[in-house]
Amino acid sequence: MTSRALSRVRREDMFQSTSSSGYSNGYHHDGSSGGGAHSAENRLRRGSRSRSRNHGSGSNLRVSNRMIQQQQEEETGTDKAPAPCTDFDMAYFNSYAHLGIHEEMIKDRARTESYRNAIFQHQDRIAGKVVVDVGCGTGILSIFCAQAGAKRVYAVDASNIAVQANEVVKANNLSDRVIVLHGRVEDVEIDDEVDVIVSEWMGYMLLYESMLGSVITARERWLKPGGLILPSTATLYMAPVTHPDRYSESVDFWRNVYGIDMSAMLPLAKQCAFEEPSVETISGENVLTWPHVVKQVDCYTVTLHELESVSTRFKFKSMMRAPFHGFAFWFDVEFDIPAIFPSNNNTRIAAFIEPPNNHDIDGTQRKKRANPNEALVLSTAPEDPPTHWQQTLIYFYDPIEVEQDQVIEGSVTLSQSKENPRFMNIHLEYASNGRCFVKESVMR
Repeated sequence: MTSRALSRVRREDMFQSTSSSGYSNGYHHDGSSGGGAHSAENRLRRGSRSRSRNHGSGSNLRVSNRMIQQQQEEETGTDKAPAPCTDFDMAYFNSYAHLGIHEEMIKDRARTESYRNAIFQHQDRIAGKVVVDVGCGTGILSIFCAQAGAKRVYAVDASNIAVQANEVVKANNLSDRVIVLHGRVEDVEIDDEVDVIVSEWMGYMLLYESMLGSVITARERWLKPGGLILPSTATLYMAPVTHPDRYSESVDFWRNVYGIDMSAMLPLAKQCAFEEPSVETISGENVLTWPHVVKQVDCYTVTLHELESVSTRFKFKSMMRAPFHGFAFWFDVEFDIPAIFPSNNNTRIAAFIEPPNNHDIDGTQRKKRANPNEALVLSTAPEDPPTHWQQTLIYFYDPIEVEQDQVIEGSVTLSQSKENPRFMNIHLEYASNGRCFVKESVMR
């Protein structure tokens, strides 16, 4: 068993123990909590990484009286209290107490080195300044910021991994500059004005797990006008793909098993393999067209409401004749300094080159970059070095044969689940050669 597979199993054991203590990370069906085998199998198949770290209790780390303030605000009827921490949140945060998840992320060299390079590339904006690391995990990004000369770094994490992060900080003689805060960004208190926010918030398919909301909260609570956010922008892409090997391994296998016709298993095999999104690695050879921009996120201006539902229309033209098996999604993030024109503490306008109009795009362009020679980019695209995010695939139960230059058009909507906002509902409508299809799935 590979180390990645082991981390999946260990994380699954951890979720089971979490559920037994009254929390659940399952998805509600017909009013019942889904902590059973189906949800467990989905998590194992998808991978070890659930994504957020923002609540915890009890340690010798610095904490605040924000929870008491929240209760008082709720009792007086004011609307300034942060959103309550739910059972889903608690199970989610507890999942990040396991070291295996952090090991997987840190060993992703493309990820970790991109952040380190970005921090030192912007050393002139960090040295002597106050930094907040949202979801600090083991504290490695906080330490990079301290090494870049930050005056003070507030390392915020809700998971119990914050206890170990504090020990790491001590072991590196940085306790005078790196302060680990064990709690949600909604609950902890920071007395300083903040110059820089750094966070590795991206989930599978960019928006899965909703950790960007924590960055938005930190931005609105603490960031000075004109402050720096790393990464500054993110772009989610999609494209049609062909993947005959994957389809053959999962489905065609059942047509002849040791000389036995087991094709009666095909409907179940398709459902098990393709009902939900699959996180896996593909190559550029699997991609049938140029990608389409689903969503561009400006970390300086994006709102919580904006993330509740993301929709776009797409139109592709196949570059080859091939079986069309589904759509792949991936993302880029940029660590750039936009032109900031602060107007007040709550409004920041960032000057970026706008992406193509999503309603007119034909899939032939990716996002334009204002300074392509200067912007540091972390990409999870199929043609780039693999990362632990891989790509997210939405497979069809049956492939569609497409010809070269055949048009594929439709729409996709990504929305936060009402039961658990960390889950993502995916609604796909697509048409090609006069045939129309709909695919709905949930990323749990």
